[in-house]
Amino acid sequence: MAGSSGEQGPGRRVQPQWSPPAGSEPCQLRLYNSLTRNKDVFIPQNGNRVTWYCCGPTVYDASHMGHARSYISFDILRRVLRDYFKFDVFYCMNITDIDDKIIQRARQNCLFEQYRERRPSATQLLEDTRAALQPFLVKLDKTTDPDRKQMLERVQLAVQLASAPLQEALSSNLAAEDIDRRAQVLLEEAKDLLSDWLDSTLGSEVTDNSIFSKLPQFWEGEFHKDMEALNVLPPDVLTRVSEYVPEIVNFVQKIVDNGYGYASNGSVYFDTAKFASSEGHSYGKLVPEAVGDQKALQEGEGDLSISADRLSEKRSPSDFALWKASKPGEPSWPCPWGKGRPGWHIECSAMAGTLLGASMDIHGGGFDLRFPHHDNELAQSEAYFENDCWVRYFLHTGHLTIAGCKMSKSLKNFITIKDALKKHSARQLRLVFLMHSWKDTLDYSSNTMESALQFEKFLNEFFLNVKDVLRAPVDVTGQFEKWEEAEVELNESFYNKKAAVHEALCDNIDTRTVLEEMRALVSQCNLYMATRKAARRRPSRALLQSIALYLTHMLKIFGAIEEESALGFPVGGPGTSLSLESTVMPYLEVLSEFREGVRKIAREKRVPEVLQLSDSLRDDILPELGVRLEDHEGLPTVVKLVDREMLLKEREEKKRVEEEKRKKKEEAARRKQEQEAAKLTKMKIPPREMFLSESDKYSKFDENGFPTHDTEGKELSKGQAKKLKKLFEVQEKLHKAYLQMAQNGIPEWTG
Repeated sequence: MAGSSGEQGPGRRVQPQWSPPAGSEPCQLRLYNSLTRNKDVFIPQNGNRVTWYCCGPTVYDASHMGHARSYISFDILRRVLRDYFKFDVFYCMNITDIDDKIIQRARQNCLFEQYRERRPSATQLLEDTRAALQPFLVKLDKTTDPDRKQMLERVQLAVQLASAPLQEALSSNLAAEDIDRRAQVLLEEAKDLLSDWLDSTLGSEVTDNSIFSKLPQFWEGEFHKDMEALNVLPPDVLTRVSEYVPEIVNFVQKIVDNGYGYASNGSVYFDTAKFASSEGHSYGKLVPEAVGDQKALQEGEGDLSISADRLSEKRSPSDFALWKASKPGEPSWPCPWGKGRPGWHIECSAMAGTLLGASMDIHGGGFDLRFPHHDNELAQSEAYFENDCWVRYFLHTGHLTIAGCKMSKSLKNFITIKDALKKHSARQLRLVFLMHSWKDTLDYSSNTMESALQFEKFLNEFFLNVKDVLRAPVDVTGQFEKWEEAEVELNESFYNKKAAVHEALCDNIDTRTVLEEMRALVSQCNLYMATRKAARRRPSRALLQSIALYLTHMLKIFGAIEEESALGFPVGGPGTSLSLESTVMPYLEVLSEFREGVRKIAREKRVPEVLQLSDSLRDDILPELGVRLEDHEGLPTVVKLVDREMLLKEREEKKRVEEEKRKKKEEAARRKQEQEAAKLTKMKIPPREMFLSESDKYSKFDENGFPTHDTEGKELSKGQAKKLKKLFEVQEKLHKAYLQMAQNGIPEWTG
């Protein structure tokens, strides 16, 4: 009955209580921090903004793959922080254009060119080479590092091998042009040797200061070209030491004023003992076990700054130069302590401090910079700011080896970036770095490059196949088809892989695991497409497009797709991919359909010449234009736009494989012929003669040629006789078969 106390009226209904889902704990980004040697949760100091300083190159020579190791790796990390995790990254990098190495190289180049221009006689060149060898051999004798010693021995051998022919030419009074040619060979081989010698004897007399700026300016330009070629993003701000000398002088002065630096004979040194004993400070934060390592400390000071008089200026051997008094033949700038130049470590502290302030979020550099360079940077910067947090997260990229050997410019064991790019594309080099952890040693070898090439090809084929699916004509509603179990499973796997990729990126930006997850996802897609093709059913366009777009997006974040490509790797040269594909593909599809029609008629009418022409179009003509046709029985031909060089390599590889197959087939036939010939030769032997030739085993035989005694005259045992009897019977059958063949008139095959 309406209105009774046991019922609610329609206006009194309320919503049931709602409970939020439990959800899951989101993973946090962790970075391997050299300050703790742990993966620490990354928390920027100022909201979403990330300040980052990266040690740039000392520009005195060509950039090599060791540089690429750091700068590609940091470029990947920077892009991931900016484009994946959506941090507002301010990236600062320096160029070291004042340094002992630059001063030495500039003087050496200048003095060697002057020496070359004087055109010394062959006799004079030999005398000078012998003179240069004296200090060189002393250095060789004192060298204990095995890699460096081996490098110096190679130099010595090369000079000796180039000297001998010239000495012989002079002794034999050969023609002047022969002597001059051999002298030029020696001049090139002894260039480093003579340059060192000339600098040690004449370096202090160099007065042309312009050489100290021209050399780094040239190599800085080459470095930027290399970075652009590698698709490394330029820094938001670039600092050069030569432009920050006033700031460096002020930085040094404040360290002195704070009681952590002292002047000595025109130079200024950092007092490591005073700093380490001060409350709130710690020296050697990154590599405390290396504190006191004199070899490393002297390498950090530079070759021009470790003479006995310079070392005697320090209060402690562990102290390092903030400012160096310039000697004759060195560039100099005015300062309160007399004319001089900046120390190496102070440069980064002053420039980073000027732009990023008392504390930055990230500082990056190569693994070998941890001590003394970065530990000294930390000490002098925290001495300047009187804090203990100049850097919050210190990131160091791993070493790079070449086929397992240490890579070093000073050891002359390096590959320049330009040379590397002659063999492989920037994307292929980047994929190698993505396939390895950024903080671990990476071995640059043919094996690692082959892995990257195969991965690139694997992804590219997937993108091309998806593009082919998307090009299939379909009406607007037809692009949305009912999902069945296969689509549901693939979609579930897609979301699981995206979650795994996110977890991997949160785990110290683990690109190696990311690429493995991407590979697994593509493999599942390939299996799905193959299953659909076998069933003569169309795969889900929307699902495959979503997966391909996601993979494209991730590769763009990593910098592996360097152009505005809507889906997959770009085709053609820079800036042409979008217009090229959209422009030529309709014409190629028309050509492919026409070819299919012609092939069908040629098969029906049995015209093999036309089929050969259509095969030639597919195998010889179109690959030259970067077009691949894939014929599938009972299915439309697939048209793919592919890099021309890749297609030509594929064609050559196909020919090589076919040639190997042909050779193997011929070799197998030859071996078979030899076996048949050997068998026939054996069949010809009558059983009574088969043992008679084995006089090294038997001494007596019966009337049938069967052995009865061994070489020592002992009668054969029953067991031995039984074994020989079996062999005898087998030969009887073989010989009988041979006689039957001969009786039947079958010609003997002789091979």
